[in-house]
Parts: sequence; structure tokens; C-alpha cells
Amino acid sequence: MKRLLTLTLAAAALAFATASASAETMKLTIATEGAYAPFNYVADDGSLQGFDVDIAKALCEKIKAECTIVKQDWDGMIPALLAKKFDAIVASMSITEERKQKIDFTGKYYNTPAVLVARKDSKIKIGTDGHVDPASLKGLKIGVQRATIHENFARANFPGAEIVVYDTADNANLDLMSGRLDARMDDILALQEGILKQEGGGDYAIMGKGWTGGLLGDGAGIGVRKEDSKLRDALSQAILDIRADGTYKKINDKYFNFDVYGD
Repeated sequence: MKRLLTLTLAAAALAFATASASAETMKLTIATEGAYAPFNYVADDGSLQGFDVDIAKALCEKIKAECTIVKQDWDGMIPALLAKKFDAIVASMSITEERKQKIDFTGKYYNTPAVLVARKDSKIKIGTDGHVDPASLKGLKIGVQRATIHENFARANFPGAEIVVYDTADNANLDLMSGRLDARMDDILALQEGILKQEGGGDYAIMGKGWTGGLLGDGAGIGVRKEDSKLRDALSQAILDIRADGTYKKINDKYFNFDVYGD
């Protein structure tokens, strides 16, 4: 009887410990767009894939969280986060002062320039500083994705151009390659993947030097609600940790031939 009681108590203690450990596992829902290759996209099997997705998975593993990654349209991303439909945004969202008024960000997890892409025979001119001459854009149609840093930058810096907004980068890319736009502004890697590497992409080129900073922000970070400072800090540290242990490089090299983390 005494042995039976001892075994029963031991089993109960083990069950309690297991339940406690399970209760302590952080469960997170992370949103990405699924329409911004190579950073995030929907694969043929319906799964979410891309650099953002792989980074999110690596960070979840590092902070020992059980994560679910969901698809969210870009222009509803911040409202849905604030409505607590998910816990974090990993969707190539640039860290800007405007967005920081509504949500918090981790440190950056990559930082690449914005560029203009147009046909190689375009009349767009390059200035002495290596950047596109804004005067040469007068009357041209430049496609951007709605509610992005690229829309804000184009409106502020290309006043003579017609800025045409799209719900997704893919739709803007299609219109450029079908002749309904004169140029596209976006992240250099997104345009390389979405235009230059596509069939017929050899007819297009990056126009001059790219831009960083200012309206374009301080790199892409993970967005969280302002009250979730512990999650923000844990993810910020996890970004540094995967940089240090080689995980970041492995993910980076899967998609890119240079370090996209930036300076």
C-alpha cells in the first residue's frame, strides 16, 4: 500500500510538472503578407514561405515559442495587430517614425535599398549624384504598393510623376511588364525577384542608385503592440542571437548572395 501511494504521488507530481511546463510555453500568432517574394509568398502547396517566414520560425525556436504564421493583407496589417488578431508582424515592414506612433518594433532584421526599375530604353535620366533625376520622371506613371514607405517616398520626391497605387506588389509588377506603367518603385530584392528574374525581365533594369533612410525607415523590423514590450525585447535579442550562431546566415544564403542585414 505504501509503495502504491508513493508511485501515485510520483505520477501526480510528474503530471503536474508536465502540465506546468506546457502552460509556460509561449504561443504566438505571427502575420505575414504572402505576396512579397522572396520575403513572403504562398507556395504551390498553399504554405507560406520566404525569408520573412524562415526568420520568424527561427526566432520562435530561439525564444522557445510555439508559433502559428498566418496570411494578412498588407493594408490591414497594423489595424489587425492592434485588434489582437495576431501577436507580431514579420512582413518586411520598415521601421518608420509614422508607424512607431501606433506600434513598437524590434531592432531591424534586414535593411536593403529602395530602387526604381524601368525598361532599359526608358527616357529616365540619372543625375550627377547617381540617383534618378526627378525632372526626368515628369508625366511618367510610377507604380507602388499602397500604404508603403515606397508610396510615401515617391509622392515626396517625384512631384512631377503620376503615382499609381496597387494592393499588392505582384499586381504592380504585372502592370509594368504589360506596359501600363513606366516604372516601379520598391525594395531592390523584391523587384529583382518580381521583375528582373521573370520571363521578359531582361528588358528592364534598375535605374541609378538606390535610397535608404529618411522616409524609407531604418530597416525592416518585427511589429508588436506597444504594451508587449517583453515580447519586443525577446525578439530583438533573438535576432542578435541568430546572427551570432549562424542561423541568420543560413537563411540569408538560401535566398540572397549577399548579407541583407545591412550596416
